[in-house]
Amino acid sequence: MHQSVKLIKPSADYKQEYISFYEDWKSTGEDIVPWVVEKEPYDFTAMVNFLYSQDTEDKIEDHSFVPHSTYWLVNEHNRIVGAVNIRHRLNAKLLNSGGHIGYGIRPSERRKGYASALLALALQVTQEMGLDKVLLVCDKGNVGSERTIVKNGGRFESEYVEEDGNVVRRFWIQLQRS
Repeated sequence: MHQSVKLIKPSADYKQEYISFYEDWKSTGEDIVPWVVEKEPYDFTAMVNFLYSQDTEDKIEDHSFVPHSTYWLVNEHNRIVGAVNIRHRLNAKLLNSGGHIGYGIRPSERRKGYASALLALALQVTQEMGLDKVLLVCDKGNVGSERTIVKNGGRFESEYVEEDGNVVRRFWIQLQRS
């Protein structure tokens, strides 16, 4: 695991680095994960404000959403290599196919151990939030993501078929009591 990475809260200090992270994703044409990274960052202040706009219960106006917090994973060179979106609780949709934690590593930095480090750090955040266990999901066939979840303590529970026919695999991670 990378010892030289850390989670940071979104900040204007990382504007150019974040735009590079976003454009790395866009250039591949892949689905961007987590979903908050899909938001165009060119009005950077608005994008950062958006990331903080639903991070507590009292800020939730659309009740199909739950409070969520976003963090960026930076390496020893202050390069943003990943992002994670942590849902503070689950609703029915998240319980079926979304989970507590959505994360992604920029395409040019994959297969370097960053996903495991990112998930381990995100699990510390969920523990500090007071959660006892967290749900993680990945698309069936996403071997890398499944391996990362299992490596971090994930236990397979079931599969869920989404409306479009996509199959997600659901894993629970029991958090350590402090």
